[in-house]
Amino acid sequence: MGAPCEEVATAVKSAGVGGEEKEDLAQQAKETRNKGEETNKDNFGSTECSKTRTMDLKYNNSRKYISITVPPKTQTMSPHIKSIDDVVVLGLNLSRFNKLTQFFICVAGVFVFYLIYGYLQELIFSMEGFKPYGWYLTLVQFAFYSIFGLIELQLIQDKRRRIPGKTYMIIAFLTVGTMGLSNTSLGYLNYPTQVIFKCCKLIPVMLGGVLIQGKRYNLADVSAAVCMSLGLVWFTLADSTIAPNFNLTGVILISLALCADAVIGNVQEKAMKLHSASNSEMVLYSYSIGFVYILLGLTCTSGLGPAVTFCSKNPIRTYGYAFLFSLTGYFGISFVLALIKIFGALLAVTGMSGLVC
Repeated sequence: MGAPCEEVATAVKSAGVGGEEKEDLAQQAKETRNKGEETNKDNFGSTECSKTRTMDLKYNNSRKYISITVPPKTQTMSPHIKSIDDVVVLGLNLSRFNKLTQFFICVAGVFVFYLIYGYLQELIFSMEGFKPYGWYLTLVQFAFYSIFGLIELQLIQDKRRRIPGKTYMIIAFLTVGTMGLSNTSLGYLNYPTQVIFKCCKLIPVMLGGVLIQGKRYNLADVSAAVCMSLGLVWFTLADSTIAPNFNLTGVILISLALCADAVIGNVQEKAMKLHSASNSEMVLYSYSIGFVYILLGLTCTSGLGPAVTFCSKNPIRTYGYAFLFSLTGYFGISFVLALIKIFGALLAVTGMSGLVC
């Protein structure tokens, strides 16, 4: 600030000028000093303004970042991730209920739909000439299951396949075995005899849990399963008004079906809990792959043509019964898969054995 004034004074002294000139020079120096002060004030003001703007910008930026709030995980997750732990059966989200309520809802669903399922199954095989076509009925049933599963999967938000394809190929093979052999066994056994064997399903399921999932059951669990199986068999025999028909071929078929059923329950439980898959996904892929298996089998054994010819003679009765049979079975299997996912294969089979018998 003092530099211009000192230069003027030095110039005056060195020049040796007169009084009037000194006054003029002093006036000029004063004006120069005032201009310098005004310039410095302006510079200082502009500097302060720029600093203020910078501070405001930083403050606004900091406010902008501070104002960003992180929503809860349930809001940030996509719909398919949110629904991983949900158990939805036929559009009903069972996760909203406690465990006891979930159990009674699933058991009631299994009871109602499998009661109708068993009645329609026996009604279909009571048609004259239909007994040799148990595998064709299974083929039609798998086709309907695949269609129902595809429709249900389109109605939910999660449409991705979570379980690996190799696992589904194993599950499909076991599903074909348990349902195909069970349906075919009715060509050799009457329905009460089949039910007697189904009552013993608990024991192979426990063995499958030990071998497949590494579960350990205590003596009380094993004793309860054996006593329940024997009690259900005794109850069925005492209550049945139709003499059981123990045909050797039928006994072998239903026994193999029970073995496959014991394995599939544990494999489904392990796969659904490991990959958090939905019921509709499990039904769609396992039964659609199973449909291909049965179709190839019937084509190779020349069993497809006679079955189609027989059913085409009375399509309303055969395919109409098959549709209702498949629909009730699909609803029932949805509740069974929910039981498996929530409570495990053993408890699901325990509830099914008591209800079916």
